[in-house]
Formats: sequence, C-alpha cells, structure tokens
Amino acid sequence: MAIVDYREYEKMSPFEIKDGLIKLAKQSAQKSAHALLNAGRGNPNWIATAPREAFFLFGQFALSESRRTMDDPKAGLAGMPQMNGIVGRLEGWLAKRADAPGVDFLSRMVEHGVKAMRFDADAFVHELTDSIIGDNYPVPDRMLVHAEKVAHEYLLWAMGGDAKAGKFDLYAVEGGTAAMCYIFKSLIANRILKKGDTIAMGTPIFTPYIEIAELEDYAFKAVHVRAPQENRFQYTDEELKKLEDPKVKAFFVVNPGNPTSMAIDTATMKKIVDLVKTKRPDLILLTDDVYGTFVPNFRSLMVELPYNTIGVYSYSKYFGCTGWRLGVIAINEKNILDDLIAKLPAKELEALDKRYIAITLEPRKLKMIDRIVADSRDVALNHTAGLSLPQQVMMTMFSLSELMDTEKVYQKACMDICKRRVDSLLEGLPLDVQPNANFAGYYGTLDFEFWLRKYQGEEMVAWLKKNVHPLDLVYRLAEDHSIVLLNGGGFDAPNWSVRVSFANLPDDVYDDIGRAVRAVGRGYVDTFNALKHGK
Repeated sequence: MAIVDYREYEKMSPFEIKDGLIKLAKQSAQKSAHALLNAGRGNPNWIATAPREAFFLFGQFALSESRRTMDDPKAGLAGMPQMNGIVGRLEGWLAKRADAPGVDFLSRMVEHGVKAMRFDADAFVHELTDSIIGDNYPVPDRMLVHAEKVAHEYLLWAMGGDAKAGKFDLYAVEGGTAAMCYIFKSLIANRILKKGDTIAMGTPIFTPYIEIAELEDYAFKAVHVRAPQENRFQYTDEELKKLEDPKVKAFFVVNPGNPTSMAIDTATMKKIVDLVKTKRPDLILLTDDVYGTFVPNFRSLMVELPYNTIGVYSYSKYFGCTGWRLGVIAINEKNILDDLIAKLPAKELEALDKRYIAITLEPRKLKMIDRIVADSRDVALNHTAGLSLPQQVMMTMFSLSELMDTEKVYQKACMDICKRRVDSLLEGLPLDVQPNANFAGYYGTLDFEFWLRKYQGEEMVAWLKKNVHPLDLVYRLAEDHSIVLLNGGGFDAPNWSVRVSFANLPDDVYDDIGRAVRAVGRGYVDTFNALKHGK
C-alpha cells in the first residue's frame, strides 16, 4: 500500500474523505478482480412504488382539469384547475382507467381523507390537483392545510406518538439537511441561542451536526454526551449527568443514531425524561429521527418531551426518495421556544420586533415555527417561502401510503432488507452479536478497538493505537479490497471504527464486505504477532 500522510485528512468530514476513497477504490478495482463496493453512503437502493404510481397518474388527471378551464393545444397552454365537483370528475376519470397502476391507491386515498380524516372531498382533491400542477405559491407558506394534517398523522405513527403528545405545527422543508440549517439559523436570530453558547451532542452523531456547531456563525462550545459500545451504544448515567449543567442550553440527538443505528432504549429514555422534568425543564432538545421507522415500537423525544423538543424528520430513507428532498420540522403548539422568546430582555424583544415587523403587525405573537419559515427566506422574502407544491403532494402520498397500510407490509419489507444484509455481514466477519430490539440495522459501526480488545487483548490494542493511524482502516479497505466505508472518528465514534451502510448495496455483497473487514483486522494482528515474536 502506498504511504499516506493521514494527518492532513484528520479535520475533514468523512463524507469528503469518501470522495478520495472512491477514487482509490476505482483504481483498485481496475487492477484486480474486485468490484467497487461503496457502502459509505446511506442512499437506499429501494423505492416505494405505490405512492409514486399514484403521483404520476394523478399528474395526468391534473392536466385534464387544467384544460377544462382553458385549452390551446396549438400553443400548449392550459388554465388552472377549479374546485367545484372535482371529486366526481376524478372518479369518472379513474373509472375509464380501471386497470392503470395507481388507480386503486387514488381511490383509497380520497376515501381515507374523507372518512378517516374528515376532509371535505372537493377541497382535499383540489389542493392535491392544484399543487401537483405547481401553478401557485405555497399558501399557507409553512405547509398546505391538508398536507400538514396528513403528515401530522404519519409523523405521530412514525414517532410513536398519541393524543397525549398534543398537536405539532409542521414546516415542510427540503429534507432533513435544510431543516438543520433553518433551525440553527433561527435559534440564533431569535436570541434563543447565542454565539459561543454551550450545547450538548449525543455522540456518535451525524457529522454535520459537529461541523455546523463549529462554524464561526455559531462557535458553540460542544459537550459530547457519549454512548459507548460497551453500553450497547446507550448514554451512560455519568454522561447524562453532563446535561444537568445549566450552562448547557440545548441537547442535539440523532435517534436512532448515525453511525450506530441504535435507538435510545426505554430505560435511557426514561432517564432523559426524568432529568429534563426534574432538573432541566429549561433544556432545549433537537432530535433528528429519520431512521425511527426501522425500529419496532420506536418512540421519539418529541412525543416523550413535546414541550422541550424540536423534531426533525426526513422521508428520504424510508421511502427511497433522497432526490425528492422531503422533510419536516415539528414543534409542539405548546413549546419552550415561544416561552423563551417572550421572556427575552426588552432590548432584544425590540430588535426582534424590528426584524419581523414587515410580515406582521404583532411580531411578539409570531410563533417560533413561523419565525423559522421567515428566517429561511431572510424574512424579506417570506412571501415566497415554503416547500414546492409538487413536493408537498409527493410527501402527502408517501404519508398516506403508510397510513393506509394497516398491516405494515411495507415497513416489514424495509426492515427485512436491512436485517438480511446485517446477517450477511456478520456471517462474513464472522461475529456473534446478540440481537438488539433497538437496532435499526440501517448502518453498522464496526469498532476494531472493541473487538481486538475482546479477542486479542489490551497489548494488541495498545500497539494498534501507537502504530496505526485510524484512517488506515478505510484506506486499506479501499486500496486492497475496492470497498468504501466511512471512518467512525469523523462522527465522534471510536477512532478505530468504520461505518457501513446496509442500505445501498445488493444483499449478496455484504458477506464480502465482512470478509474484507476481517482481512484488514487480521493483517494488523499478523503484523503485531510477527513483531512481538521477532519475525
């Protein structure tokens, strides 16, 4: 293997290092019989078909509705859909296409909206029709009325919520990454967090959370609340105690974790809830729960502590729609953020009055969720805020596909994909890992240090730390085996760990990845033993 000075890469994000690893793995694949296997990215290689069939068919209906009001075939020009009687026209249109993919879904969708959600049929179908055409700005800008109600029901299911959690205001955004950017920006703009404040992060964590916090825009002092592998990736009592410090203004969590895929278990969740309620009722929580649908009976912090929590959810992984950019920010109607703003000093309230006066005559009544909407467009462009309407229709149909799937056939199929791949990797390693009900199986974290300590002893681990740079693991996998994994250290996971995605490669390659990881580990062990015995 070529000699690499890894020190220059230590500050880079794993996602940026990945690009170099892909080039290296491609070169390796060209020189050997190995196929390039990129298990470094979490883009799933499955898609939800039923809601997509419905979406594309419904677009044809919407065009026919547009032509009813104005039609110039020569110019390719039509009008805007009208609401009166639109449900009857949809039923007639679908009847003529009874065998087309998506017809059954659309019929059940309207029935579910009317019967289960008590929608006015014409108003519901017209919102979808006008929105899929995309001929209007989003109104309301935060989220369409019916779309928000549907997404709210879906989110309560996905997050393990019920009526006790209360009602959440949703803001439809361009995926979970946009949600993060908007939230951070607005927390600062509204003086809830200030530059240089201390925040806590549950680590290991999706690396952009670490990187955003370090930007000069925020310069947060970060306290890491660690979930070690020795504790099955659950926060220990000692680590949770860090949240008792009143200097810690907010706690950021990815649940289930990335890169660990481990959800917070019931006992640990209870400790967090008790801590917040008894010792830190002023603590802001931000939870990113994109992988929650891969864990049976998942419960989110947003339903356990709705008053304190900002919820972030993305549809990307579960429905195989990273390219659609679909996500939501959820804040309970009764929340700590609105109360913190109301308690700000007079000078800061006056500054915020000035910030938002252009969009409301009573800035102090503007809820935090609506401030986030405005801040996402630098306030001045608030009138053009909101997720594009065709995206909101797709989000609505994804949500409805799950709400109508009472047997959870789709969820079971997604979980089975991940489980098969996890089992295949473990067979290739091989490792005997006990089942864990909190494991989403979307990613896996393989900690060389943990397993070498268990099977080889402390002396071997000490040698590894002294003689092997942590990035050597992923570079050896790329150059020797044409396999791309991400380095765990970038996620504040153990330095000698790697993250493997179980989402984006065929089932039959994961045992190959397992064998390759084992080969790299065996190489370190052989080198150590040879040196130890003077060979």
